[in-house]
Amino acid sequence: MAVDELQAIIQRCQILEEADFKGEDFNLFQVAGQKCLEDGYAAQLLEVIQNEKNKVIIKNMGWNLISPLVRCIFTYKQEDDKREHCLRILDQLAQLCNPKELFLGLLEQIEQTSGEQVCQTVMLLLQPLQTVLLKLQNKKAYSVGLSLAMIMNQLTPLPVPYTKQQIQEDKLGLCQCCNAVVNFAKPFVNEVVKNMEKSSEYNDMELKEELIKFCMKSLKYPLLTAQLEQLEGTEEHPFRHFATEIIDILWNIRELIPLVFVPHKGKSPPWENQEFADVERKNSADSLACLSYLMFVQHFGVECFPVVFSPSYLLLCNMTHIEVLLKRTEESVLSKGLDLFESCLLRMEDNSLLHPYLEFRVFINVPQDLVKIMTLCPMENMRKKSLNILQLFIDKFDTEGKYTLFRCLLKTSNHAGVEGYIIKNIKDQIHLALTKDYDNVWFTGHHLISLLELVLSLPEGAETDLLQNSDRIMASLNLLRYLVIKDCECDNQTGVWTTLGKIKQNFLKPLRVGLNMSKAHYEAEIKNKKENRKEAHSSNPVCSVTVSGEKMPAMTTGMQLQVLHSALFTFDLIESVLARVEELIEGKTKAVMEEN
Repeated sequence: MAVDELQAIIQRCQILEEADFKGEDFNLFQVAGQKCLEDGYAAQLLEVIQNEKNKVIIKNMGWNLISPLVRCIFTYKQEDDKREHCLRILDQLAQLCNPKELFLGLLEQIEQTSGEQVCQTVMLLLQPLQTVLLKLQNKKAYSVGLSLAMIMNQLTPLPVPYTKQQIQEDKLGLCQCCNAVVNFAKPFVNEVVKNMEKSSEYNDMELKEELIKFCMKSLKYPLLTAQLEQLEGTEEHPFRHFATEIIDILWNIRELIPLVFVPHKGKSPPWENQEFADVERKNSADSLACLSYLMFVQHFGVECFPVVFSPSYLLLCNMTHIEVLLKRTEESVLSKGLDLFESCLLRMEDNSLLHPYLEFRVFINVPQDLVKIMTLCPMENMRKKSLNILQLFIDKFDTEGKYTLFRCLLKTSNHAGVEGYIIKNIKDQIHLALTKDYDNVWFTGHHLISLLELVLSLPEGAETDLLQNSDRIMASLNLLRYLVIKDCECDNQTGVWTTLGKIKQNFLKPLRVGLNMSKAHYEAEIKNKKENRKEAHSSNPVCSVTVSGEKMPAMTTGMQLQVLHSALFTFDLIESVLARVEELIEGKTKAVMEEN
């Protein structure tokens, strides 16, 4: 019945001229063709389409069959003959239909797909879409760009497989689909390359620009969040292969090196809407950061890379990208930022990074981002790696650079642990200055005195929270103890003896007062808890703790006593080092007075 209806419409249209086809004819053809497909008469429909007499009809009306055809293909199983007939129909439509009409029909079908069928639909329609685009004469670059943008927009919401198991399973087909899209783009890349080879002044930039946009989108998704390390037991990592193909496209169209070293090449034309402009700028920054990661960490395209740049210049070029990656919170992106930073630093010799680089704002921002990761990131491996990279960064600077960086981090970190770590670094630099033969003006004399004023102080005097600032206080006391032991008053290379009165007034005395107050307070709390212990045992626990907005289990009196005793132990530790420092100062001062 369905085939008879189709034959009747075909016979009616065969006697008409192409210009005489009406809207009603298109609708009748679509309905009859769809019914043939749904009733299982795909083979008969294929015969109608292959019939030379129907060539004009199919050219004008065939594109209407795309939507029902795709639905039927997904209905049949892989080995079903009817599915094979449907695929041959799709191939015939790509050859026979009006390219412009079929192009719009294919794009509409891709746009309408969603969920688990996105990758299947895209992979099914890539070949006919490529065939149609190669036939287009007018607005070819625009149509290629529209196709690539539509495909990437449909893929972007899909989750990127990250673990080895997820990548191997490729549940939604994303890995396979991404590589299929690259193959889809290759004829257009070859066209650009061919035209560039013909003329050194290649002026048709439209197609080239569309390919650059596609590469930039691919760098942001899926490559920015993809896991790109080699996987054991996997012949070829699909995302590594995809990354290689994207790098090859950029190299072949002569845009790889300009994008790496001239970031503005990746920017799009100005938007009238500022919000759109900001989104585009952020997307471009993410893509360029990923590109740098691929080249400098994973070494994609390394054979194309000119070996003429100094390690410090490469670091300078990458610092903006590193900053972009370190501001993200996803493990997959954050780890790329840390790896890129580490890779750039490992290329450099210690003490080779000159202090003027700190005039670039990004050289101050990035270590501050590292501090945030060290103190706030929930992933322990990331925190540890950040600390190691911060030390690596410090080691690369010359002495003035280290000095400037220490001052900056002490003022901005707002974290006692980090401040304690920086003070330990200052102590190491002073030790080098006192034991090496060369003059080090930054960690001796008046420069060091200025730095010590920052280090040997309490943020809020005697009322400073000693428990919260214990790491910084202990590091400061250890530094002062080292200075008093190592630097004789008669030499006074560090200048500590010159400023000793100020150190006592601003640091040692307030610390002593603060310790006495804190110990008295905590001892009173312990006494109070012990007195009320029986009462606490017979009633519900009275102390609760809230962390990040979540209420933790209530603390028993025993737990509270344990915390209070731990605090007292910290105070005793600080007091013992403080007493030793005071003893050393008094002993040395007395010895000098006796000599005089």
